Amino acid sequence: MITVEEAEKIILEQITDFGAEIVPFELALGRVLAEDIKADRDLPPFNRVTMDGIAVHYDAIESGISTFRIKAVQAAGDHPIDIEEQNECVEIMTGSVLPGSSDTVIRYEDLELRAGLATLVTNQIKRGQNIHYKGDDKKQHDPVAHIGDLVTPAIVGLVASVGEAELRVKKMPRVVIISSGDELVAVHETPLPYQVRRSNGYTVKAVLKQHGLEAETLHIPDDPGVIKTQLKNCLENYDVLLLSGGVSMGKFDHIPKALEELNVNLLFHKVQQRPGKPFWFGKHEDGQLVFAFPGNPVATFMCLRRYFLPWLQASLGVKASPSVYAVLADRVNFPQPLKYFMQVKLYNNQYCQLMAGPVEGNGSGDFANLADTDAFMELPLERNEFKRGEVFRVWRF
Repeated sequence: MITVEEAEKIILEQITDFGAEIVPFELALGRVLAEDIKADRDLPPFNRVTMDGIAVHYDAIESGISTFRIKAVQAAGDHPIDIEEQNECVEIMTGSVLPGSSDTVIRYEDLELRAGLATLVTNQIKRGQNIHYKGDDKKQHDPVAHIGDLVTPAIVGLVASVGEAELRVKKMPRVVIISSGDELVAVHETPLPYQVRRSNGYTVKAVLKQHGLEAETLHIPDDPGVIKTQLKNCLENYDVLLLSGGVSMGKFDHIPKALEELNVNLLFHKVQQRPGKPFWFGKHEDGQLVFAFPGNPVATFMCLRRYFLPWLQASLGVKASPSVYAVLADRVNFPQPLKYFMQVKLYNNQYCQLMAGPVEGNGSGDFANLADTDAFMELPLERNEFKRGEVFRVWRF
């Protein structure tokens, strides 16, 4: 049995680059950029008006002019209209190009408009106000997004603004989620008193979808021959196998033996942690990875968050986020010689500290309890008493 830190190290030694592909920018949300995106022109591309009002030359105000004759109205997208006389102005809308003959925009709230004239009702006017100047945000050819950036809604809008209709993004691994066990029945079925509905696969699939990865699902019975055949097929067609169940020490836990017979090299089996102690991890001779999690729902969920997602993000080159820590809100005892991933509810106290309130459950089979929690708090292996007010790392989900 190895420690959590040893397991993490072994897994992160298996980081894999799956290459890149081109996708339409509208479909890139949640993907990881495999190229820098550069501005095709200055941003903004012109001196942009930021308030509805009038455009004037500030020299006119300095010379004492406070009433201006409205020469024309210019909407956003219109060709700019120049003023020719010092006492002229152009009524202008937000988003418009500032005419070259103007250098200041006065908002409607500071004007009185009557009979084609605009009169100032304030003397608090500054040269160059209410203008977003050309190139203030980015210059042409400046990077606006970088390799390793996660494509967010903001980046989707940004790449659209610079004319990138297609994006080069990191390829996702081909992943299959495999559940096993004769006690599991389909969601639409009515289980017998000794059966339960399959749920782990749907949980894992939903988590992966949140991270831009569409995975396939498969259920296999507790039959050694069927297990070996199905696993062989999956190893031939997927880069990663995520298994839930069948890796403990029971008489019907046939998966480890089948994987060994299929030339999957065991890298570790059992981690000093709760939940998820029976976690099995291996690598096929052709490079496919197998994450075989215990079948208990909380154990599967924790191992996915603690081990698989960091491996996935590292493989995709996602910039690592800072670790998150929280203050333990209540005293906790955990007498077992295992690192404890405790379910907690996160909140901010009156001092804006991130607090973690323990949420008692009924072990790693209590998946209903997950709906009432926000994160796992990682409590050190070396201790069994944890005091209120101590700070520990949390893994949000």
